[in-house]
Amino acid sequence: MADARIYFKQIEIGPMQNFAYLIGDPETREALVIDAAWDIPALVNVAQQDGYTISKALVTHYHQDHLGGEFSGHHIQGAAELLEQVKAKVYIHKAEAEFLNRIAGLSDSDLVKVEGGDTTAVGNIEVTFIHTPGHTPGSQCFLIGHNLVAGDTLFINSCGRIDLPGSSPEDMYYSLQTLSKLVDETRLFPGHNYSGQPSDTLGNQKKHNMYLHLTTRSLQEFLSVMGY
Repeated sequence: MADARIYFKQIEIGPMQNFAYLIGDPETREALVIDAAWDIPALVNVAQQDGYTISKALVTHYHQDHLGGEFSGHHIQGAAELLEQVKAKVYIHKAEAEFLNRIAGLSDSDLVKVEGGDTTAVGNIEVTFIHTPGHTPGSQCFLIGHNLVAGDTLFINSCGRIDLPGSSPEDMYYSLQTLSKLVDETRLFPGHNYSGQPSDTLGNQKKHNMYLHLTTRSLQEFLSVMGY
């Protein structure tokens, strides 16, 4: 993170190579966490050791490796455990709010339901919500300055799966088109460390990511290449 005006920390955590993020205002020492899962005490400790207080939890989508909950007979720590340690609200796209009680044990009073174009702030740092359905109906990305935290919508040289319940290849096509319109200087931070490269500029991804290339073609061509 080149911008010293923003506290920005990318943390690889859990057996699925997830990335969680801490983003904050160096002046107010307030921070938010994105996709807190797997080891909540570790994430809280990082923030505390850096002198920040977590006040908000943003979630890119409802899958347990990003949110927490029961998965294949195991419990993954997530937003519910986070709220036991910090005073915060969980920001989720309104299309997925209904899943959070069943999957993560959260109540409506724990949530802030958002939609694309909404903004929130941590200290004096503004965060814009970008609705990017495709991987899930309520998948969302977060734009902080020229930094894009993209969850499982866009990876380095890849994109999110579209063969899962609730996925939509058509929606993914239009969501990738939306992200392609961001300026080339935007830095992409994905939801998993699948490439061994923790981030890249969107300018580079527009040149090298075939899935972004495909969004310059017709929807039919995109679907055909994706096997639909």
